[in-house]
Amino acid sequence: MTASDRTPEMAKRERIIREMTDDLDEELEMELDDSRLDELLDETDALRPTVDRRLYFRELLRLQGELVKLQDWVQSEKKKVVVLFEGRDSAGKGGVIKRITQRLNPRICRVAALPAPSERERTQWYFQRYVAHLPAGGEIVLFDRSWYNRAGVERVMGFCTEEQYQEFFKTVPEFERMLIRSGIILVKYWFSITDDEQQFRFSMRIRDPLKQWKLSPMDVEARSRWEAYTKAKETMLEHTHLPDSPWWIVDAVDKKRARLNCIAHLLSQMPYQEVARAPVVLPPRVRNPDYHRGPIPPEMYVPSNY
Repeated sequence: MTASDRTPEMAKRERIIREMTDDLDEELEMELDDSRLDELLDETDALRPTVDRRLYFRELLRLQGELVKLQDWVQSEKKKVVVLFEGRDSAGKGGVIKRITQRLNPRICRVAALPAPSERERTQWYFQRYVAHLPAGGEIVLFDRSWYNRAGVERVMGFCTEEQYQEFFKTVPEFERMLIRSGIILVKYWFSITDDEQQFRFSMRIRDPLKQWKLSPMDVEARSRWEAYTKAKETMLEHTHLPDSPWWIVDAVDKKRARLNCIAHLLSQMPYQEVARAPVVLPPRVRNPDYHRGPIPPEMYVPSNY
Protein backbone atom coordinates (compact mmCIF):
# COMPACT_ATOMS: atom_id res chain seq x y z
CA MET A 1 0.00 0.00 0.00
CA THR A 2 1.39 3.37 -0.98
CA ALA A 3 1.09 6.52 1.07
CA SER A 4 -1.54 7.85 -1.34
CA ASP A 5 -3.73 4.78 -0.70
CA ARG A 6 -4.02 5.39 3.03
CA THR A 7 -7.13 7.05 4.35
CA PRO A 8 -6.86 9.81 6.98
CA GLU A 9 -8.20 7.34 9.54
CA MET A 10 -5.44 4.81 8.71
CA ALA A 11 -2.78 7.51 8.91
CA LYS A 12 -4.14 8.62 12.30
CA ARG A 13 -4.07 5.03 13.57
CA GLU A 14 -0.46 4.59 12.45
CA ARG A 15 0.50 7.80 14.20
CA ILE A 16 -1.16 6.64 17.42
CA ILE A 17 0.68 3.30 17.23
CA ARG A 18 4.01 5.11 16.72
CA GLU A 19 3.33 7.28 19.76
CA MET A 20 2.49 4.27 21.92
CA THR A 21 5.59 2.47 20.67
CA ASP A 22 7.73 5.45 21.65
CA ASP A 23 6.32 5.27 25.18
CA LEU A 24 7.19 1.57 25.42
CA ASP A 25 10.65 2.17 23.98
CA GLU A 26 11.43 4.44 26.92
CA GLU A 27 11.07 1.50 29.27
CA LEU A 28 12.85 -0.85 26.85
CA GLU A 29 15.82 1.52 26.71
CA MET A 30 16.21 1.29 30.47
CA GLU A 31 15.87 -2.49 30.38
CA LEU A 32 18.43 -2.83 27.61
CA ASP A 33 20.73 -0.57 29.60
CA ASP A 34 20.51 -3.04 32.48
CA SER A 35 20.73 -6.25 30.48
CA ARG A 36 23.61 -5.20 28.23
CA LEU A 37 25.85 -5.18 31.30
CA ASP A 38 25.54 -8.97 31.44
CA GLU A 39 27.62 -9.13 28.29
CA LEU A 40 30.51 -7.30 29.94
CA LEU A 41 31.30 -10.23 32.21
CA ASP A 42 31.81 -13.86 31.39
CA GLU A 43 30.05 -15.09 34.52
CA THR A 44 27.26 -17.65 34.68
CA ASP A 45 25.52 -15.67 37.43
CA ALA A 46 24.61 -13.06 34.81
CA LEU A 47 22.49 -15.67 33.02
CA ARG A 48 20.42 -16.81 35.99
CA PRO A 49 16.70 -17.09 35.24
CA THR A 50 14.43 -14.16 35.94
CA VAL A 51 10.81 -13.28 35.32
CA ASP A 52 9.63 -13.70 31.71
CA ARG A 53 10.11 -10.45 29.79
CA ARG A 54 6.56 -10.37 28.42
CA LEU A 55 5.12 -10.94 31.88
CA TYR A 56 7.47 -8.32 33.30
CA PHE A 57 6.48 -5.61 30.83
CA ARG A 58 2.80 -6.46 31.01
CA GLU A 59 2.79 -6.28 34.80
CA LEU A 60 5.00 -3.19 34.93
CA LEU A 61 2.73 -1.25 32.59
CA ARG A 62 -0.34 -2.39 34.55
CA LEU A 63 1.25 -1.30 37.84
CA GLN A 64 2.30 2.03 36.34
CA GLY A 65 -1.31 2.54 35.29
CA GLU A 66 -2.29 2.00 38.93
CA LEU A 67 0.39 4.49 40.00
CA VAL A 68 -1.27 7.10 37.80
CA LYS A 69 -4.56 6.39 39.60
CA LEU A 70 -2.72 6.73 42.92
CA GLN A 71 -1.28 10.05 41.77
CA ASP A 72 -4.74 11.34 40.83
CA TRP A 73 -6.10 10.27 44.22
CA VAL A 74 -3.24 11.91 46.12
CA GLN A 75 -3.79 15.14 44.22
CA SER A 76 -7.57 15.05 44.51
CA GLU A 77 -7.62 14.22 48.23
CA LYS A 78 -4.61 16.42 49.08
CA LYS A 79 -2.82 13.47 50.61
CA LYS A 80 0.82 13.60 51.66
CA VAL A 81 2.93 10.53 50.89
CA VAL A 82 6.55 9.84 51.87
CA VAL A 83 8.37 6.70 50.75
CA LEU A 84 11.87 5.89 52.00
CA PHE A 85 14.20 3.73 49.92
CA GLU A 86 17.16 2.36 51.84
CA GLY A 87 19.61 -0.46 51.26
CA ARG A 88 23.17 -1.24 50.34
CA ASP A 89 24.89 0.41 47.39
CA SER A 90 23.79 -1.13 44.06
CA ALA A 91 20.75 -2.79 45.69
CA GLY A 92 18.42 -1.45 43.00
CA LYS A 93 16.72 1.44 44.78
CA GLY A 94 17.27 3.79 41.85
CA GLY A 95 15.81 1.33 39.35
CA VAL A 96 12.56 1.04 41.30
CA ILE A 97 12.34 4.80 41.77
CA LYS A 98 12.77 5.30 38.01
CA ARG A 99 9.90 2.91 37.25
CA ILE A 100 7.64 4.60 39.81
CA THR A 101 8.25 8.12 38.51
CA GLN A 102 8.42 7.23 34.82
CA ARG A 103 4.73 7.89 34.03
CA LEU A 104 3.96 10.36 36.82
CA ASN A 105 3.80 14.13 36.95
CA PRO A 106 7.11 15.41 38.45
CA ARG A 107 5.20 18.28 40.05
CA ILE A 108 3.24 15.74 42.09
CA CYS A 109 5.74 12.91 42.54
CA ARG A 110 9.32 14.01 43.09
CA VAL A 111 12.55 12.42 44.25
CA ALA A 112 14.65 13.72 47.14
CA ALA A 113 18.25 12.50 46.87
CA LEU A 114 20.22 14.71 49.22
CA PRO A 115 24.01 15.10 48.95
CA ALA A 116 26.34 14.97 51.92
CA PRO A 117 25.48 17.70 54.44
CA SER A 118 27.26 21.03 54.20
CA GLU A 119 29.21 22.54 57.08
CA ARG A 120 26.17 24.65 57.97
CA GLU A 121 23.80 21.68 57.80
CA ARG A 122 26.03 19.70 60.15
CA THR A 123 25.27 22.28 62.86
CA GLN A 124 21.48 22.05 62.35
CA TRP A 125 19.01 19.76 64.05
CA TYR A 126 19.69 16.46 62.32
CA PHE A 127 16.25 16.11 60.69
CA GLN A 128 16.07 19.75 59.60
CA ARG A 129 17.32 19.36 56.04
CA TYR A 130 14.99 16.44 55.42
CA VAL A 131 11.97 18.34 56.70
CA ALA A 132 12.48 20.90 53.93
CA HIS A 133 11.72 18.17 51.36
CA LEU A 134 8.55 16.81 52.94
CA PRO A 135 5.40 16.96 50.80
CA ALA A 136 2.55 19.42 50.93
CA GLY A 137 -1.01 18.26 50.33
CA GLY A 138 -1.34 16.51 46.99
CA GLU A 139 2.31 15.48 46.73
CA ILE A 140 4.41 12.29 46.84
CA VAL A 141 8.09 12.40 47.82
CA LEU A 142 10.41 9.45 47.28
CA PHE A 143 13.55 9.65 49.41
CA ASP A 144 16.51 7.97 47.72
CA ARG A 145 18.22 7.47 51.06
CA SER A 146 16.90 9.42 54.00
CA TRP A 147 17.48 10.34 57.62
CA TYR A 148 18.51 6.70 58.11
CA ASN A 149 21.93 7.68 56.79
CA ARG A 150 22.79 8.25 60.43
CA ALA A 151 22.08 4.63 61.30
CA GLY A 152 23.99 3.35 58.27
CA VAL A 153 26.81 5.09 56.45
CA GLU A 154 27.40 7.72 59.16
CA ARG A 155 27.68 5.04 61.81
CA VAL A 156 29.91 2.70 59.82
CA MET A 157 32.18 5.38 58.37
CA GLY A 158 32.52 7.31 61.63
CA PHE A 159 30.77 10.47 60.40
CA CYS A 160 28.80 10.82 63.63
CA THR A 161 29.63 10.45 67.29
CA GLU A 162 28.34 7.70 69.54
CA GLU A 163 26.20 10.28 71.31
CA GLN A 164 24.66 11.45 68.01
CA TYR A 165 24.04 7.84 67.00
CA GLN A 166 22.22 6.98 70.22
CA GLU A 167 20.27 10.24 70.13
CA PHE A 168 19.05 9.35 66.63
CA PHE A 169 17.44 6.14 67.90
CA LYS A 170 15.78 8.05 70.73
CA THR A 171 14.46 10.74 68.39
CA VAL A 172 13.49 8.98 65.16
CA PRO A 173 10.45 7.09 66.52
CA GLU A 174 8.85 10.31 67.75
CA PHE A 175 9.89 12.17 64.61
CA GLU A 176 8.11 9.61 62.45
CA ARG A 177 5.07 9.64 64.72
CA MET A 178 4.93 13.41 64.28
CA LEU A 179 4.97 12.97 60.52
CA ILE A 180 2.17 10.43 60.69
CA ARG A 181 0.09 12.58 63.07
CA SER A 182 0.46 15.46 60.62
CA GLY A 183 -1.30 13.34 57.99
CA ILE A 184 1.72 11.95 56.13
CA ILE A 185 1.48 8.39 54.84
CA LEU A 186 4.94 6.96 55.56
CA VAL A 187 6.29 3.78 53.94
CA LYS A 188 9.84 2.48 54.53
CA TYR A 189 11.64 -0.03 52.26
CA TRP A 190 14.97 -1.78 52.77
CA PHE A 191 16.41 -3.37 49.61
CA SER A 192 18.28 -6.53 50.49
CA ILE A 193 20.96 -8.19 48.33
CA THR A 194 23.59 -10.80 49.04
CA ASP A 195 27.32 -10.23 49.40
CA ASP A 196 27.96 -12.06 46.12
CA GLU A 197 25.32 -10.03 44.28
CA GLN A 198 26.80 -6.71 45.36
CA GLN A 199 30.26 -7.90 44.31
CA PHE A 200 28.85 -8.85 40.91
CA ARG A 201 27.05 -5.52 40.40
CA PHE A 202 30.10 -3.53 41.46
CA SER A 203 32.21 -5.51 38.99
CA MET A 204 29.78 -4.65 36.20
CA ARG A 205 29.93 -0.97 37.06
CA ILE A 206 33.74 -1.01 37.07
CA ARG A 207 33.77 -2.43 33.52
CA ASP A 208 31.04 -0.19 32.12
CA PRO A 209 32.24 3.35 31.24
CA LEU A 210 28.64 4.57 31.18
CA LYS A 211 28.06 3.59 34.80
CA GLN A 212 31.44 4.01 36.46
CA TRP A 213 30.21 7.30 37.91
CA LYS A 214 27.81 5.28 40.07
CA LEU A 215 30.72 3.68 41.90
CA SER A 216 31.94 6.30 44.36
CA PRO A 217 34.98 5.96 46.66
CA MET A 218 32.45 5.51 49.49
CA ASP A 219 30.94 2.54 47.65
CA VAL A 220 34.36 0.94 47.20
CA GLU A 221 35.10 1.42 50.89
CA ALA A 222 31.74 -0.15 51.77
CA ARG A 223 32.78 -3.44 50.17
CA SER A 224 35.46 -3.95 52.80
CA ARG A 225 32.97 -3.16 55.57
CA TRP A 226 30.17 -5.54 54.57
CA GLU A 227 29.85 -7.03 58.05
CA ALA A 228 29.87 -3.61 59.73
CA TYR A 229 27.02 -2.49 57.47
CA THR A 230 25.15 -5.71 58.23
CA LYS A 231 25.45 -5.11 61.96
CA ALA A 232 24.37 -1.48 61.56
CA LYS A 233 21.34 -2.58 59.51
CA GLU A 234 20.31 -5.14 62.11
CA THR A 235 20.58 -2.55 64.91
CA MET A 236 18.59 -0.04 62.85
CA LEU A 237 15.77 -2.52 62.20
CA GLU A 238 15.70 -3.54 65.85
CA HIS A 239 15.22 0.08 66.99
CA THR A 240 13.06 1.50 64.21
CA HIS A 241 10.76 -1.32 63.03
CA LEU A 242 7.77 0.21 64.79
CA PRO A 243 4.07 -0.69 64.74
CA ASP A 244 3.10 2.68 63.25
CA SER A 245 6.09 2.93 60.87
CA PRO A 246 7.34 -0.58 60.06
CA TRP A 247 10.11 -1.56 57.68
CA TRP A 248 9.36 -3.63 54.60
CA ILE A 249 12.19 -5.77 53.22
CA VAL A 250 12.49 -6.10 49.43
CA ASP A 251 14.39 -9.15 48.19
CA ALA A 252 16.33 -7.32 45.47
CA VAL A 253 18.68 -9.97 44.11
CA ASP A 254 16.42 -10.25 41.05
CA LYS A 255 15.93 -6.69 39.82
CA LYS A 256 12.79 -7.29 37.78
CA ARG A 257 10.99 -9.13 40.54
CA ALA A 258 12.09 -6.50 43.06
CA ARG A 259 10.59 -3.72 40.95
CA LEU A 260 7.27 -5.45 40.46
CA ASN A 261 7.02 -6.60 44.08
CA CYS A 262 7.91 -3.22 45.53
CA ILE A 263 5.51 -1.24 43.33
CA ALA A 264 2.68 -3.70 43.93
CA HIS A 265 3.27 -3.54 47.69
CA LEU A 266 3.44 0.24 47.69
CA LEU A 267 0.07 0.40 45.96
CA SER A 268 -1.37 -2.00 48.54
CA GLN A 269 -0.37 0.40 51.32
CA MET A 270 -2.52 3.23 49.92
CA PRO A 271 -6.32 3.33 50.24
CA TYR A 272 -6.52 5.02 46.84
CA GLN A 273 -9.52 5.00 44.54
CA GLU A 274 -9.85 5.87 40.89
CA VAL A 275 -10.76 9.52 40.51
CA ALA A 276 -13.30 10.34 37.82
CA ARG A 277 -11.83 12.68 35.24
CA ALA A 278 -13.92 15.24 33.41
CA PRO A 279 -13.72 14.63 29.66
CA VAL A 280 -11.26 16.91 27.91
CA VAL A 281 -12.61 18.63 24.82
CA LEU A 282 -10.19 20.58 22.67
CA PRO A 283 -11.57 23.97 21.62
CA PRO A 284 -11.70 24.75 17.91
CA ARG A 285 -8.56 26.27 16.42
CA VAL A 286 -8.99 30.00 16.09
CA ARG A 287 -7.51 31.34 12.88
CA ASN A 288 -6.68 34.99 12.44
CA PRO A 289 -6.49 35.95 8.76
CA ASP A 290 -4.08 38.77 9.64
CA TYR A 291 -1.52 36.40 11.21
CA HIS A 292 1.32 35.17 9.01
CA ARG A 293 3.96 32.88 10.44
CA GLY A 294 7.37 34.32 9.78
CA PRO A 295 10.22 32.22 8.36
CA ILE A 296 12.85 30.73 10.68
CA PRO A 297 16.45 31.18 9.51
CA PRO A 298 17.98 27.78 8.54
CA GLU A 299 21.01 28.34 10.78
CA MET A 300 18.73 28.26 13.86
CA TYR A 301 17.76 24.63 13.29
CA VAL A 302 19.55 21.77 15.03
CA PRO A 303 21.43 19.80 12.31
CA SER A 304 19.50 16.73 11.10
CA ASN A 305 22.26 14.17 11.65
CA TYR A 306 19.78 11.32 12.13
